Amino acid sequence: MSKSALITGITGQDGSYLAELLIEKGYDVHGIVRRSSTFGTERIDHIYRDPHNPNVKLHLHYGDLTDGQSITNRVLDIEPDEIYNLGAQSHVRVSFDQPAYTFQATAGGSLNVLEAARQLNKKKLTKVYQASSSEMFGEVLETPQTEHTPFKPQSPYACAKVYAFHQTVNYRESYDMFAVNGILFNHESPRRGETFVTRKITRAATRIKMGLQEKLYLGNLAAKRDWGYAKDYVEGMWRMLQHDEPDDFVLATGETQTVQKFADLVFAQLDLDPAEYIEIDQRYFRPAEVDLLLGDASKAKEKLGWTATTTLEELAKLMVDNDLELARQEAIVSGSRKG
Repeated sequence: MSKSALITGITGQDGSYLAELLIEKGYDVHGIVRRSSTFGTERIDHIYRDPHNPNVKLHLHYGDLTDGQSITNRVLDIEPDEIYNLGAQSHVRVSFDQPAYTFQATAGGSLNVLEAARQLNKKKLTKVYQASSSEMFGEVLETPQTEHTPFKPQSPYACAKVYAFHQTVNYRESYDMFAVNGILFNHESPRRGETFVTRKITRAATRIKMGLQEKLYLGNLAAKRDWGYAKDYVEGMWRMLQHDEPDDFVLATGETQTVQKFADLVFAQLDLDPAEYIEIDQRYFRPAEVDLLLGDASKAKEKLGWTATTTLEELAKLMVDNDLELARQEAIVSGSRKG
């Protein structure tokens, strides 16, 4: 009998890659989506249309992380073997503008998932993965950051993630649940949202290359991040729930680069000089900046056999190739309209 998994945030970057991974492993996959006037399922539509796998077991259910009863109902109906809580208001800058909603969705949502899992555990064991974040380290107290580094969050988003982290540990210890935190450092892909800095850069640079855009406006170019490939990181999520004992793990590349460096890589691949096109806009600076994030994933390597396998250069190329094709299509449409 195949395993079943429930993914919140299945329509996001991580959720879509995780759904692919679990389906490849033979899982029956369920996803929670919020009801809206548009579907918003672009990242997972191809799974339904895969001609090589007509019997894909992917099921979507309406629900909302801020509605605890709806989450409990879904969990008790589906009875998943594994729950991956990836859903959140996940944009750091936006969290300053919407702090209450960020807390409700990101912190309250995690509590709702844990409580639903606790209810299910009365009749069937389910394992819970909580998506934690390197943003919890904030104004870092040591470098590199490990599972034992103290948190010092610098945004409403990071504060909500710290709450979710501790609540996961609390449920694990109080109710003997298999609940884990994956403290993931920045992970990107061609499916990254276009308001996140890496995708913002690749999208703008390729549009500039095709003559569709003139400038790219960015904030803190000196900010340093540990950037990996999202497809590598969802493998780590799955491995955490296959481990013998529930535990918390950092996933990271162990290398850090500035925003400027990532932009340089992207523009170089397009034979463009970034200095000609990038301008600083104060609106994109955070009220409280996080200057340096660098993870130490040695525990994950030792206990899970997990390491990041994609270099920053390879990641930039994946994203540039994808967005250049989008820009070409956009240029064709734009040209036909003008004609």
